[in-house]
Amino acid sequence: MPPPVDAADNSIHDQEDRLKPAFVERVLDAVEAGDDETARALVGPLHPADVADLIELARADERDGLVAALAGIVDADVIAELNDHVRELLIDEMEPQQVADLAAQLDTDDAVAMIEDLEDDEQRAVLRAMEPDDRAAIEEALSYPEESAGRLMQRDLIAVPDHWTVGRVIDYLRSGEELSTDFWEVFVVSPTHHPIGTCRLSSILRSPRSVRVADIMVEDQTLIPVGMDQEEVALRFQKYALISAAVVDPSGRLVGMITVDDIVHIIQEEAGEDVLLLSGAGDGDINEPIIITVRTRLTWLVINLGTAMIAASVVGLFQGEISRFALLAVLMPIVSGMGGNAGTQTLAVVVRALATNQLASSNTRRMIGRELTIAVANGCSLGLLVGTGAWLLFHNPMLGLVIGAAMVINNIVAGLSGILVPVSLDRARIDPAVSSAVFVTMMTDVMGFFSFLGLAQLAGLSG
Repeated sequence: MPPPVDAADNSIHDQEDRLKPAFVERVLDAVEAGDDETARALVGPLHPADVADLIELARADERDGLVAALAGIVDADVIAELNDHVRELLIDEMEPQQVADLAAQLDTDDAVAMIEDLEDDEQRAVLRAMEPDDRAAIEEALSYPEESAGRLMQRDLIAVPDHWTVGRVIDYLRSGEELSTDFWEVFVVSPTHHPIGTCRLSSILRSPRSVRVADIMVEDQTLIPVGMDQEEVALRFQKYALISAAVVDPSGRLVGMITVDDIVHIIQEEAGEDVLLLSGAGDGDINEPIIITVRTRLTWLVINLGTAMIAASVVGLFQGEISRFALLAVLMPIVSGMGGNAGTQTLAVVVRALATNQLASSNTRRMIGRELTIAVANGCSLGLLVGTGAWLLFHNPMLGLVIGAAMVINNIVAGLSGILVPVSLDRARIDPAVSSAVFVTMMTDVMGFFSFLGLAQLAGLSG
């Protein structure tokens, strides 16, 4: 048996806090050799998140054997840390009772994340195997829309009436009743269970036992509607620097809480999601089944093929000019390419501003003016640069003037489309991160070719 392993040992993690390949190989070699004791000794000291990473780093055909060898180590906390696709594969191999036992050990939000992607019949089997109270909590959570506060919230929280004293609250927290063990504040509720304030644990611990909760509670609080999208929830946590927040149902009753550790995951997930959607790459998860990835990417590639054909049809209108002056064919990709890059820059800024609520109806006009100014400045600078270069390189001042003017025009189109397209889609309740890039690319390609070749035709360029 190898010597005990320290989870903070430099031989396990690299500078990026990832498991080193040599360590992963040691564990997998032990499993392959049937030496489960050595594998457990190596993995035992690791944090659940590191154990989850280890499972994800193993090949698909190695995971079942690895999980079996680490029996007792791969618990509910490890399952909760797993990538969605990997967790789904492991859950599919378990009996409903096993899944139910794991879910019972997790907070409601983590249990829901584990169960929600199961097939309907499997989901029902797991729910039937759960204790009535746990089943009721999961079923209630599943009744809310996906990626909503209702799916994200925890049901276990501490709530007390405002007429209690600090001493009574402390005695209640120390009682043998089953209470939440992970909380940072106590919610104060009315007789109808509506939240009316919060008390930080520090305030409770530093106040005399005789002081009433109503005298030390903070009345101002950020309430999260149960149907709010998780992205909007994350923005509220970020804006108001929240550690936890109460979740209320449509009648205003307290039904759960959301904590910042859940939000960190959501912020990371939503930020990466928008970037991937802009590129049409789907989830971008390396553990996603290949067939799903191919289908997602191919869909957008086919759409892009259609927009490319539209751009090509514009070029076809000027076949005569291109045949008479072949340099047009050499230079026109520069105009469309630079316009596409400029449009992508504006699009990325605008989509981020929409996602973070920085761009609203009140400042849309100002944003349009700002991006138009930037587009004109960049277009003039690039137009002067490329126009002068074309003039000096090909000894044709008219060619330099044409490509310089086309560069200015296309940059203006890129700037305007980069903001107007996502704003319009957002107003139409369509996610701008999903569809904007296709339209912006089409507009910059079409206008790039049309402006350059059209100006060349007007100028009468010929070889």
